[in-house]
Amino acid sequence: MNDETSILQKSIKDLLSAKMLQYSLLPFVLSMVILYTLFFVVAGMGVDQLTTLDISSTQTSIQNGIPHTESFSAQLEGTAIIQFLMSSALTSWIATFLVYTIGSFITLYFSIFVALLVIGFLTHLILKEIQIRHYRDVEMIGYSNAFESILLTLKWIIIMMVLFIVFIPLYFIPILNVIAFNLPLYYFFHKMMTYDVSSNICTKEEAMQINYIHGSTLRLKTLGLYLLSLIPFVIFFASVFYVIYLGHSYFIEVRKLRSAN
Repeated sequence: MNDETSILQKSIKDLLSAKMLQYSLLPFVLSMVILYTLFFVVAGMGVDQLTTLDISSTQTSIQNGIPHTESFSAQLEGTAIIQFLMSSALTSWIATFLVYTIGSFITLYFSIFVALLVIGFLTHLILKEIQIRHYRDVEMIGYSNAFESILLTLKWIIIMMVLFIVFIPLYFIPILNVIAFNLPLYYFFHKMMTYDVSSNICTKEEAMQINYIHGSTLRLKTLGLYLLSLIPFVIFFASVFYVIYLGHSYFIEVRKLRSAN
């Protein structure tokens, strides 16, 4: 516990340094630009979909033994659709609830996804600064390359999407739905964070050894960081702290491994 407290104190102190505060602004700005752009793209697509809506119905009745078919068709355009949805208290409440609830969840979880991708480009610079400040005796060897990083990221995205689909039946069960909805994204979060940090510091063998010995501890750490990310907007400012915090953990373990050898 004392070691963990020391790591946390060092991480906070490092985060408040001038250079780290500058690094913290970049993920925020880039994430905001990406989300802002995507918002208008998605909003534009939504408006196009709402531009026209065709409604038709057919009713058949029998009069004097002779069938008569009556057809009704109408086209709702633009604001007429919104007026149609808002025409009653029930449809108005449902439409508003779905828009705000689904939109909020999508924005929150997508912001975590975007921030993870953005912080990946700054990880080496952040860890280099940590090394200079605290671990000059620990060489940053690293084992990653661009091709492997892209391949692994795509692999983890696919697994995350598959998990989202597999867990669909659980989304309708209270309490379990919260776990089922967050587990796929936590999986991606854990994989990305630990890979970004370890692949810049360790050799591949060291990373595997640390994961084997301290895998449970690392998962607890990334779980805590992930839960912190669920607070709206925290991920934009805290992503640099995540790298610093995990960086200290890996530097300490690498130092122990190399000293033992």
